[in-house]
Amino acid sequence: MSEERSSGRQETEEERLDRNLGELLQELRVALPGVQVLFAFLLAVPFQQNFTKISEFEKRVYFATLLLTAISAALLIAPSAYHRLTFRYQQKHRLVFVSNRLAIAGLITLALAMTCAVMLITDVLFGTVTTIVTVTLMVTMFGTLWVALPLRRRLRYQDEGLPLLDPPERA
Repeated sequence: MSEERSSGRQETEEERLDRNLGELLQELRVALPGVQVLFAFLLAVPFQQNFTKISEFEKRVYFATLLLTAISAALLIAPSAYHRLTFRYQQKHRLVFVSNRLAIAGLITLALAMTCAVMLITDVLFGTVTTIVTVTLMVTMFGTLWVALPLRRRLRYQDEGLPLLDPPERA
C-alpha cells in the first residue's frame, strides 16, 4: 500500500529508500571518474623528469593534493563497501543515511584536492600572485556551487516547513 509523502510522491518507505539509494549511486558515478583521473595523474607526477626541481612549498602542496584525493576516493567508494558488508541485513535506511554523509565528505575533500591541484600547477607556471588569485577563485566557485547554493535551497525548504526525515535509529 502506498502512502502520500510530503514530497508529493506516492511511495512506500521502502520505495523511497530504493529511489534515494539509486539517486545517490548515480551521483557517485559522476564524481568517481574525476577522482580516479586526478589520482592517476598525481601518481605519475613524481616520476616526471623535472619533479625534483619543484620548491618545498610545491612538494607539500603536491603531497596534500595526493592525500586529499586518496581520502576523497575512499569516502566516495565507502558506500559500496558499506552496502556489500551490510547486504541482506535490512539496513537500507541506515545505508542511505551513512552513505549520504560519506558522499558529502567525499565531495568536500574532492573540492579541496582539485583546488590544491590547481594551486600546484598555477604556482609552477605563474608564481605567487596568480596562484593566490586562482585559489581564491577556485574556493569561491566550489563554495558557491557545491555549498552555498544547495544550503540556501535547503534553508528555504526548512522555512517552507518541508520536513527533513529523521536519521535512522542507532543500532
